[in-house]
Amino acid sequence: MAKIVRFHRTGGPDVLQLDEVPTPKPQAGEALLKVEAIGLNRAEVMFRQGEYLEQPEVPSSLGYEAAGIVEAVGPDVRGLQVGDRVSSIPSFSMGKYFTYGEVALLPAFALAKYPPDLTPAEGASIWMQYLTAYGLIEFGPMQAGNYVLITAAASSVGLAAIQMANAVGAIPIATTRNTTKEPALQDAGAAFVVNTKNDKWPKRVREITSGKGVDLAFDPIVGPELERVAETVRTEGTIFVYGRLSSEPTPFPLFAAMSRNLLIRAYTLFSIVTNPERLQRGQQWIYDHLAAKKIHPIIARTFPLADIVDAHRFMESNEQIGKIVVTV
Repeated sequence: MAKIVRFHRTGGPDVLQLDEVPTPKPQAGEALLKVEAIGLNRAEVMFRQGEYLEQPEVPSSLGYEAAGIVEAVGPDVRGLQVGDRVSSIPSFSMGKYFTYGEVALLPAFALAKYPPDLTPAEGASIWMQYLTAYGLIEFGPMQAGNYVLITAAASSVGLAAIQMANAVGAIPIATTRNTTKEPALQDAGAAFVVNTKNDKWPKRVREITSGKGVDLAFDPIVGPELERVAETVRTEGTIFVYGRLSSEPTPFPLFAAMSRNLLIRAYTLFSIVTNPERLQRGQQWIYDHLAAKKIHPIIARTFPLADIVDAHRFMESNEQIGKIVVTV
């Protein structure tokens, strides 16, 4: 038997509960992980609420990221052995697999060894944030000298984008609505921090870029603010839309887009993880830059598994700077 986090109806954090269920046995192409740490993601909040890209079938487990030790492998699994220290790459359906629990059942292809100098909490905090931000490099492409606008920058993906911008010599401009987060964003490597509570914040961004505008914008918020983001982007620049934090409708910024020939690109990390060549490039880039200490996951706070409800409440508070991790 194993304790697995599940929910029996969609809703707020309180729907999460620890259920004791039979320990799953990995089938062909699957592996069972003894979990040491779980990385939390906004996608799991949306899945729990019934507002994600896929709908849960209750009772449902959940989770994209975990680090731990391989406990068992199914038939036909190659390159993975019992005892391997690995973490999961979000490249599967939460309707079928999960990471929230004492054990995690996962497709073997989604497990990768992580650098041995990282703790399990750090190992569980790599792939979602860095592979998501890697889209800036793969598709931008983000290069030295680029001005890059990073909204909701105190999130784990936002911080990853700041680090990766600095790693390639780009100039990260971070935004936040919370003045208390501004020093932390500066410490994380943001060249400039702009508070979006100020109605004139797009003007401030254009001042930073000497009137030219940013080359790339990386935005998980959308909603009405997408039009403000579009005001900051240079002619023929690109806006990456990779989330939907705003609950309001998202009007298309027609005039800004047409007047400057903007590219507005919807993006998720599945553009990377479902393409073997892109995934290999992304993994190698992340491994190399972790080894060179040019990127490193920032942990906001850790919770024990028994406090999973509190961990989700904390995520919904938007107070965190970095990754929220649950230890097992």
